[in-house]
Amino acid sequence: MTVESKANLVTSLQAAASQAGLALVSTAQGMDFHGQPTAVFEFGLPTAEAAGRTVRLELSEGFEFDKPDLLPSMTAHLAAQARRLRNPRPDCYVTLAGLPVAFGKFEWPFHQSTSGADTYIVHGEMHLADGGAHNLHAKLAASVTLTFAEIVPAMEQPYAETFVYNAVRKTVDYGQLEFVKSGNRQPVPVTTRYYSRWQKKFLFTETNDAERLEYLLRKVYWLSGVLGESKPVWIADPRDAQYLNTSEADLLRMAGHEAGEGLMALDGEFAAATPALLSRADEYRAKLDEALNFTKPQFNESMRSGHANM
Repeated sequence: MTVESKANLVTSLQAAASQAGLALVSTAQGMDFHGQPTAVFEFGLPTAEAAGRTVRLELSEGFEFDKPDLLPSMTAHLAAQARRLRNPRPDCYVTLAGLPVAFGKFEWPFHQSTSGADTYIVHGEMHLADGGAHNLHAKLAASVTLTFAEIVPAMEQPYAETFVYNAVRKTVDYGQLEFVKSGNRQPVPVTTRYYSRWQKKFLFTETNDAERLEYLLRKVYWLSGVLGESKPVWIADPRDAQYLNTSEADLLRMAGHEAGEGLMALDGEFAAATPALLSRADEYRAKLDEALNFTKPQFNESMRSGHANM
C-alpha cells in the first residue's frame, strides 16, 4: 500500500468517524492470518460518559473505498458503534434463549480456508458474560461460502461483523456451540440460508412480539442490571433488529410498553433496568441455566451403560 493510499484511507475513516460522532484515538499496523499487514484503527467517544471505552476496526492494509456504497456503509457501521460505546459493556449481547455473551479477539479480515475448501474464515471468541469468573467460552471459526461472499460489499469487518455475530448467536440457538473452559475452535457456518435474495436482507430468526419483548427484558436485565450497574443500554440496535427479523422502531415501541409496566427506565433509544426487573433474577438465572444446558452434548444413558442394541 502506498503512503498516499494509506493517507487517503485514514482521511476517509476520520471523516466517517467524525460524521458518526467518534474520534480517532490511534492507528497502528497489525497482521492478518497469513502474516500480511493490516491497518488497525481505534475509535472512542469524545465524551466523559464513555471514558476508557474504545472500538477497534481492522482492515486489510490495501483496502480502498473504490465502490460507491462502501463509504456510506462504513459511516453507518461507525455510527452504530458510537451508540454501542454508550453501553456499559459494548462487547456484550444476549441470545434469544437468554444467554449473555461477550464477543472478542476476532482476527479480521477474513482469510481463505487453508483446508482447500472454497470458504472465507474469520476466527474469534465468545465468552459467557453473566458476571461470573468461570471463563466458559467458545473459540470460533466462522466460515463464509464463496456464494455468500458475493452478497457482501467487501469481505472486511465493518461489512460483515453484524451478520457474523448474528450467525454465532443463531448457532448457539441451535445448540451447536458449547461453552467450555478450554477446547478447539468450533465451526460457525455462515451460508445463504441466512439471506433472502428476494427480500435482499439477512434473515436469522422469525420472532413474534412476545418473543421480542422477552428478549428486550433479558437484554436489559443482563447488560444493564447485572453487568452495567443499572446504567442504560441501547435498545434500537440494528444488530438485534437483524437477529430478530424486526426493525429498530419496533424494538423501541416494545421497550416503551415495558417502561410503562415499570420494568425499564427508558430515555430515548436507551433503557436501564429497574428494581422491578432485577427482582426477576431467579427467573433469568434459570433461563440461563436451561439455555446453557441446551448447548452441552447430550448422551443416551443406555448406550453409555453398554446396553445399546448394535
